[in-house]
Amino acid sequence: MEVAAAKALGAGIAVIALFGVGLGIGNIFSALINSVARNPSARDAVFPIGILGFALTEAVALFALLIAFLILFT
Repeated sequence: MEVAAAKALGAGIAVIALFGVGLGIGNIFSALINSVARNPSARDAVFPIGILGFALTEAVALFALLIAFLILFT
């Protein structure tokens, strides 16, 4: 296998994590909307936790993208 093909394959495998990140973000916001719909007075307590979960999940996506770029361009 050539080096360029191995790099492309490795980067593709590293980007598979973005599928899980998309599912995680959708799950976080669906739970947030569901909890606020059930109890609107809890919005002030639940919203910051949802945003924190979004930020941490998005950090995993950026880490996976960084790994993919490192594999491709080094």
